[in-house]
Amino acid sequence: MHQSRTDTPDTGPHTRWTGRLIGLVALLAMVNFVVDSAITAPLLVLPEMLDHFGTDQPAWLNATAMLAGVMWAPLLGRSADIHGKRRVLVLTLLLSCAGALLCAVAPGIWLFVAGRVLQGASLAAVFLSVAIVRDVCAPRIAMIIVGIVTSGSAVLNIGARFLIEKLAVAFGFQVLFLVSAFVAAVMAVCVRGVLPESLVRTQGRIDIGGALLLGGGLAGVLGYVSLGPELGWAAVGPLALLAGGVAALARWFLVSSRKPEPLIDIRDLGRPLMLTLLVVFLAAGSYQSMLQLIPLIGDVSADQHLGYGLADQGSVALLLAAPGLGVTLGGPAAGWLAARIGPASTLAGAVVLGTVVTLGMFLGVSLLPVALCCGFLLGVTVGALGTAGFNMAGDLAPAERQGIASSLVMVMVSIGSVVLDFVGAAVLKSTSVVVDGDSTNSATGVFSYIAVAAGAFALAALPAVHLARTTRPSRSASPPAPERQAV
Repeated sequence: MHQSRTDTPDTGPHTRWTGRLIGLVALLAMVNFVVDSAITAPLLVLPEMLDHFGTDQPAWLNATAMLAGVMWAPLLGRSADIHGKRRVLVLTLLLSCAGALLCAVAPGIWLFVAGRVLQGASLAAVFLSVAIVRDVCAPRIAMIIVGIVTSGSAVLNIGARFLIEKLAVAFGFQVLFLVSAFVAAVMAVCVRGVLPESLVRTQGRIDIGGALLLGGGLAGVLGYVSLGPELGWAAVGPLALLAGGVAALARWFLVSSRKPEPLIDIRDLGRPLMLTLLVVFLAAGSYQSMLQLIPLIGDVSADQHLGYGLADQGSVALLLAAPGLGVTLGGPAAGWLAARIGPASTLAGAVVLGTVVTLGMFLGVSLLPVALCCGFLLGVTVGALGTAGFNMAGDLAPAERQGIASSLVMVMVSIGSVVLDFVGAAVLKSTSVVVDGDSTNSATGVFSYIAVAAGAFALAALPAVHLARTTRPSRSASPPAPERQAV
């Protein structure tokens, strides 16, 4: 694959902290704040949206953006490698802005869903930010900055949630989307004016057909998993999504193995990268399912004698805030470690920590101090896994394939989150009990839920430890190494 360079900037890659670099990091952290405002913040006003559109199907309002993000990610990642990461990041932010405006003015649910599909493109901002950091920074400092950029917006998210709740009460849920659109537009202008364009690009063309098949196939299968519990597993809509998704993925696999320039060259995916993606899939799904469990146990009191519950032991708000604080610490810490011992060892350490913390939740479901500690450490695990996963994939990919390599990590995070969330919800539903006429999660269900998450973490630890033992530290953490594994 040939490389071409854009105009060389006045300075080379950043090798130390400067005022200009601090400004760049702050800008990219705010770009990632846009992702939260588009993907997860609408959950805060989900009841209001259901009432406004007169529907009892929250999956259409909630899951659409994440599923669309899975569809957008490979296309935007490949486009960034060919046309420039800054240019595609600006496009991503503008798509998110347009989607948010559409959601704010949508008179009906289907126009609203279309807006959520456009907002899903914002998911690409995460991996494009990572690719830009690796473009403009020397490898050692880049690993640290990746952790800050991907995790630094967690603190902003905590404060923004309280503000959004107050604004939604005063002006309606539409204000959330107007704020999201405004922030996305401002960030698009700032990115265009401040960030340099990519130094390294790849020549080639974008496999639009392959992108539609892969993205549509993934979205179809995950749509069935996500919407099935709400609409019914045997309903026509979910079954059509599943059939279409499987057919599209099968067609993509057959066609991409014969194309000279496929969206993702499955013939050239190295074993280390495939193992890394497997680790990310299992671990991301595990921690996401545990984050989903925290508010469920926080709303139950021990006085109900269900065998778990924290509602009467103190401020549950702290329990919900603890993971956010942990993410803020875990990301930069993982970047610092990766620059010294290598991303593979850091990734393995994060998975082992996640396994131990998840096992600790067997006690945390009934003891608030233990739950607070585990919640904070779970957040540390989240930040460390994301940072280590992006650094590992970036270290395995050549410079001209950073966009598509980072997009694969984001796709695995999304798939793992949807699949393990569903598995956990199915476990709780199948073991629920009736208390005072209401269906409630049983202790059997809660402990089985934790066991599933811990088991997935333990499975992720096997390839993670193998990678740590067989993968040499990156160039940034050791003397120069041979050429990296191609994607």
